[in-house]
Amino acid sequence: MSDVLKTARRIVVKVGSSLVTNEGRGLDAEAIAHWSRQLAGLAAQGREVVMVSSGAIAEGMKRLGWSVRPKEIHELQAAAAVGQMGLAQMYETQLREQGLRSAQVLLTHADLADRERYLNARSTLLTLLSHQVVPVINENDTVVTDEIKFGDNDTLGALVANLVEADVLVILTDQKGLYSADPRKDPGARFIHEAQAGDPELERMAGGAGSAIGKGGMITKVLAAKRAASSGASTVIAWGREPDVLLRLAAGESIGTLLVATTPKLAARKQWMADHLQLRGAVVVDEGAAAKVRHEGKSLLPIGMMEVVGEFARGDVIAVRAKDGTEIARGLANYSSAEARLIARKPSSEFERLLGFTGEPEMIHRDNLVLV
Repeated sequence: MSDVLKTARRIVVKVGSSLVTNEGRGLDAEAIAHWSRQLAGLAAQGREVVMVSSGAIAEGMKRLGWSVRPKEIHELQAAAAVGQMGLAQMYETQLREQGLRSAQVLLTHADLADRERYLNARSTLLTLLSHQVVPVINENDTVVTDEIKFGDNDTLGALVANLVEADVLVILTDQKGLYSADPRKDPGARFIHEAQAGDPELERMAGGAGSAIGKGGMITKVLAAKRAASSGASTVIAWGREPDVLLRLAAGESIGTLLVATTPKLAARKQWMADHLQLRGAVVVDEGAAAKVRHEGKSLLPIGMMEVVGEFARGDVIAVRAKDGTEIARGLANYSSAEARLIARKPSSEFERLLGFTGEPEMIHRDNLVLV
């Protein structure tokens, strides 16, 4: 466990509603202050941290004076809207006391399924991290129905880990970690210190989707670890009230359960980009741009584009071809084909005049570009 956490530069931390709201009694200022202090410690070490936090509905219920969780979707959404104000305020206050700036980001699964919205969310989060801002992310329960009914922030944490290419996903929960069986029912259950993310045996240990322990419990965490591993991020499941759990994990201490991603992060991203996305079009580049992309690992700038082939939208995967037609790379387009034709052979200083807005300076950013 020591190497995975000690070398992690970008970490996604997910905290569950039972921890954030002290078992539903309202936002736990002491717990959030404790985590905020640890985030400041991680930031001082040069690490980047994204928080994924539950708790809006529980806090909204408290503020509205509701003792029983409502079943009507519109009432759940109203509670989420009221509670989100308190959740954001609490994190902002506690992080600011530690000298950290924060930002609230509300996402739905649909935001990360659509290519263009995926790129927008990714660009926003990476920009926040570059400015040493801690994004605090929650599902946008106020406008989405199926996430409230069936969704969970374990899955969202994994999707965010994929989105920002995190090294590690840390899921803080009210359990010590993963056991071979439900320890409340089986006194012989053994604690799992480390395993391979995606191992089917883990899902059996977690109880299966239909079991009592599995409903919104450990099974969602095991499946989240599997999803995070698809982009090369390992996952740690640990007790959220463990003293200085984040700092101790970052120092290499073995706490909770480590589910290791077997595919390195860069290899996982290249595999995803190269094999699993359909090409929507292409750009033909001059020799200078081809050399920078192929030999120097640079982003592709529109000024180096000679021709735009096909019709594609922002966020689609396109090929980068040399003048002789050879494909040299592929990646996610920051501009549609129509926009690309307008800015081809042009410097970024002219983008606003040509497009009516100022976008990214790159046609394909090097982080979204893989050689083939």
